[in-house]
Amino acid sequence: MRFNKFLDQQDLKLSKKLISSYKKRLEKEILDRSMKLRMPQNKFEEIINNNNELINLKIALERLETESEPHK
Repeated sequence: MRFNKFLDQQDLKLSKKLISSYKKRLEKEILDRSMKLRMPQNKFEEIINNNNELINLKIALERLETESEPHK
């Protein structure tokens, strides 16, 4: 049972790392494209804050955080 718990924790950590990495790359891509288009900063911040994929990634990370907390 402990081995499964250990693997579960490793899986959660890896999932958080991969999702976080993807989220950062996506934000950077939006930023880079916005700069190429010479968009004002508040506009690309709005795009990042309202992007459905980024919102879903943030929710997924929050859920993984909750999952990785020790159950009381």
